[in-house]
Amino acid sequence: MAGPALPPPITWQPAWQPGFADLGPAFGRAVLPTPLPAPYWVGHSAEVAALLGLPEGWQQAPELLAAFSGNALLPGSQPLASVYSGHQFGVWAGQLGDGRALLLGQVNGLEVQLKGSGRTPYSRMGDGRAVLRSSIREFLASQALHALGVPTTRALCLVGSPAPVQRETVESAAVLTRVAPSLIRFGHFEHFAARRQYAELRQLADFVIERHYPACLQGPDPTGRARYAALLQAVSERTAQLLAQWQALGFCHGVLNTDNMSILGLTLDYGPYQFLDGYDPGHICNHSDHQGRYAFERQPAIALWNLHALAQGLMPLIDDALAAERALAGFEDSFHAAYRQQMRAKLGLPQAHPPSQGDSQDNDLQLLQPLLALLAGEQVDWAIFWRRLSQAAAQGDWERLRALFLQPAGIDAWLLQFKELFPNVYQGETADLMLKTNPKYLLRNYLAEQVIAQAQDGQFDPLQTLQQLLARPFDEHPGFDAYAGFPPDWAADISISCSS
Repeated sequence: MAGPALPPPITWQPAWQPGFADLGPAFGRAVLPTPLPAPYWVGHSAEVAALLGLPEGWQQAPELLAAFSGNALLPGSQPLASVYSGHQFGVWAGQLGDGRALLLGQVNGLEVQLKGSGRTPYSRMGDGRAVLRSSIREFLASQALHALGVPTTRALCLVGSPAPVQRETVESAAVLTRVAPSLIRFGHFEHFAARRQYAELRQLADFVIERHYPACLQGPDPTGRARYAALLQAVSERTAQLLAQWQALGFCHGVLNTDNMSILGLTLDYGPYQFLDGYDPGHICNHSDHQGRYAFERQPAIALWNLHALAQGLMPLIDDALAAERALAGFEDSFHAAYRQQMRAKLGLPQAHPPSQGDSQDNDLQLLQPLLALLAGEQVDWAIFWRRLSQAAAQGDWERLRALFLQPAGIDAWLLQFKELFPNVYQGETADLMLKTNPKYLLRNYLAEQVIAQAQDGQFDPLQTLQQLLARPFDEHPGFDAYAGFPPDWAADISISCSS
């Protein structure tokens, strides 16, 4: 008697689409990934797998483990390391490029890239590897920010290996597969402008416009120079929106070099990032940032500085300094409008309302700065404050909110003034909406450190649990309140640098 039929083998043959890799040899070098010994799965995203069209059960396929660890090529893939330049910590660094990343191709409108897959011609003195520690941080953060509604690159999967990698200490290797509509950076444009490769600069700009900013072709002269100023303005607006979301969430990127800035306004390259614990506007999350260039409160200004660097990169195409200035002139207004919208939502205020007696368009701005000063004065936990404010609005119990302050008289006075100006704000559905705006679960540094330590011991269930909580950060998740509590005392000693 014949035994039960075996299930068909799991295969995936991506339908690669034309994309960045087809621009030509000036944009990068073909490189094969360097194999890793004894690879093993660490984590994956079912949502991203569905976007790419991966078959059900794909993570059970040995050939896909080999492909996403750099030990084999996906059918039809021609890996490419792209070249770019950039400013690092405000200083021109010259040529950089994908020193440890390889673009496999584009599938369903998404670029697929291995990060940590070995040396490339742009590795300089690096080894081309990523370590498990930093790869887990990026894997979780990209999913967490997506769930919070923040534009970001995504992560398909993470593969580990016992291969040793030297950083401050010897760590184990990992390869992250990340995806995005485009991984083009400000630094790509800076590179070709600095080298006076203006034909390639124009080719790159036209590629980005046609693929991602087609509205730039709708002006009176869509084939002329105006489209490049329109591109600069569109990138500026997207970047302003992104920075407003970061500031409202208390997200610190940590290393906003121009080569870490996405042309699509995505959160790109998760290195020494952090969500704020206690609210400190001057917080520096990167211990390599000795001058505080990328301190939390400076992020919007640094983003604008980087946009000026992008404008210089596009200037050979725009060829009009006034047009470039006009393209960037609206950044601050765009940022402040978006930030105000974010903060009104956090406060439970309607997004659009006609001025009425005791309620003008400026009242929220007048109240916000004193509130931020109160929070900074005692370094009140940023996320817990906003969540407890939401809960107090929904339940009418304000004592848990007051308990966050050593001297509650200040918050009492602020709440009294707030309620006088907005007497009906916490009635009906408004408070419920606040609970869908102010997350309960964020990827705190200490949570990441805990799952990293467990993963390094071969325990991946805690990582999966945290991943599931971060996928629905506004839900209560009964039984998991410990993940939303105050950071332990030892969390203050966590040191995050650019090393990965």
